[in-house]
Order: sequence, then structure tokens, then C-alpha cells
Amino acid sequence: MLDVLGLDPDDERVYRALLGRPNSAAVLLADLAVLSQAHVDKVLSRLVECGLATRSADERFTAAPPAMALGALISQRRDGLRMAEHALVTFAEEHRAAMTGNSISDLIEVVTGVDAIRHRFLQVQQAARTQVRSFITAPFVALSPDENTAEPVAIGRGVQFRAVLDRAVLGEPGIIDDAIDSLRKGVQLRVADQLPMKLVLADADLGLVPLTVTPDGEPGAVLLHRSGLLDALDALFETVWRTAHPLELSGTGGEADPTVALGATGPTDLDRRILALLLAGLTDQTAAAQLGLSPRTLHRRLRHLTDMAGVRTRMQLGGYAVRHGWVGPL
Repeated sequence: MLDVLGLDPDDERVYRALLGRPNSAAVLLADLAVLSQAHVDKVLSRLVECGLATRSADERFTAAPPAMALGALISQRRDGLRMAEHALVTFAEEHRAAMTGNSISDLIEVVTGVDAIRHRFLQVQQAARTQVRSFITAPFVALSPDENTAEPVAIGRGVQFRAVLDRAVLGEPGIIDDAIDSLRKGVQLRVADQLPMKLVLADADLGLVPLTVTPDGEPGAVLLHRSGLLDALDALFETVWRTAHPLELSGTGGEADPTVALGATGPTDLDRRILALLLAGLTDQTAAAQLGLSPRTLHRRLRHLTDMAGVRTRMQLGGYAVRHGWVGPL
């Protein structure tokens, strides 16, 4: 628990034992922590050195108040992280200056193999300071969206995520649950008819573009540093983003019951999901499969929505749904 403050598990164990038994000798603490006395002597010396314990003249130890002692260590770590952030900015500027005029090989790194691509994919997101943008297409080569462990960590430090999904991706098993989870975390999602490539951009500094499988059967990718090519991919993403359809799937609080609310005066969360998927271009069969419904249930919901909106066709229903806020704008 306290490893982030530079304390190992034994340090924490002895400190917690000392919290409950102030003014204790090392031999008693060794029994409480189930450690050798020689090892506890070293731990106590470290705790005294970092201000977590005090030593009396008769070699008895007392824990320093946690709010004061641990609070001081936390403040030191925060100060250190701020200094590291300042150093990062300085190093990044030095790196950009050094890259100016470098050869193509310095700006483009070829990555080969699933493990190497997965590693670079996670690294690109970890390097982002403000935003990560991506094109998501099927099939998934390095890892699927639900395996992207770097995304929630980056979101936690304030990085904005925007992703455009190829329409065909919405037919992948489990993708709707993944999309709902991402939307709940604050990720912005849109859908395009067809994307030209897979792509991940971190700020305006790094880009990862997976390539086709190499002749020996291994997938490849290129990691791009700041360059004219990266600027072109940046512009491509923004162009596609502006024309893509926002994907807004409501009802993230739990599973909806398809048999309820048929007489309701407004659409249920399940209704909104159905409309969002159909407006994104999924077929009835694919939308029903993604939502765990039978085609018959989906058609019954659509008939109910058509009657509720007072329209006759699917196209009219889609327009009504957008105008009245049942789904996001086209």
C-alpha cells in the first residue's frame, strides 16, 4: 500500500505494528511482525531516517503520527513528480529540436510482431499528455478494446480520448458492452462507414499505424514521431471525426428489460440503444445480437417507437429521434 512512497512491505508491517504498540523494543516488534530481530533493526533504522518513527535513549520506538509523517512523504513525492513533469517538458523540447533535420529513419520506427505492437500501442497512450485519438477497425491485431489497460490510467490523469469506429467493428462480439463502458468513462465515440486504416495518435507527437501482415506471417506497424506525415494523419483524423456519426448508447446503469415500458410515453434506455445502433448502420440482426435480443423483440420495440413518434417509416423515425433528443445528432 505504501510502496508508492518508497516503503517496502516489511517497512509497512513494522510501522503498523508500532502504531498499535508505542514505546516498544525491537524484540517485541519482531514478534508482532513475524520477522527476525536483525531485519527489524534495519527496518526501524529506515523508519527513523524517513521520519516515520522516533527512537528513545533506551532503544524504544514510537510511531510518528500518520497524518504528519505520511503526509510529509506524500508532499515530497508530489514535489518530485512536479519536478519530473517540468523535466519532461524540457526534455521533449530538446528532443523536438534534435529531431529537426534528422533522417527519415529517426522519424519512423518499424515495429514487427504482436507483442512489440502491443507494447508500443500501450506506450503511445502512456506518453499522451492531453489527448489520444484513434481509428478502430477489425480484426483486432495486438489487443481488443477491453484489454486496453492504458486507457483508464490515462483518463485518470486527465487525458481526453476520442475514437472513430469502423462500422463493421460494431458487429464484433461484445463490442457494444465495451463501447458503453468507454462512454461511461468519458471516451467520445463516433462511427464512420469505412476507415482507411488503424491509427493511434498521442497529442501531436506520436502516431502508431499498424500495417498488413509481413511475408513471414508477422503483423507490422510504424511508429511516427513529429513530422509532416504525422501532421497529415492528424488532419485526416479530424476530417473523419467531423463527418462521423456520434455513438451515444444510454442505459449504462444496468441491463434493460426488453419486455417493460411498452406503454411508456418516452423511449427506454434499451430503445435508445436500438436507435443508436440502427442509425450507426447496423442491420436489424446484428443490432439484436449485440443487445442480446431476438429479432422479433427488436421489431416489436421499433413498431412501438414508430407508433410513439407518429411516423410510418424507419427514416422518419430516425429523423424524429434526432430532433427530439432520443439519440445524438447526426
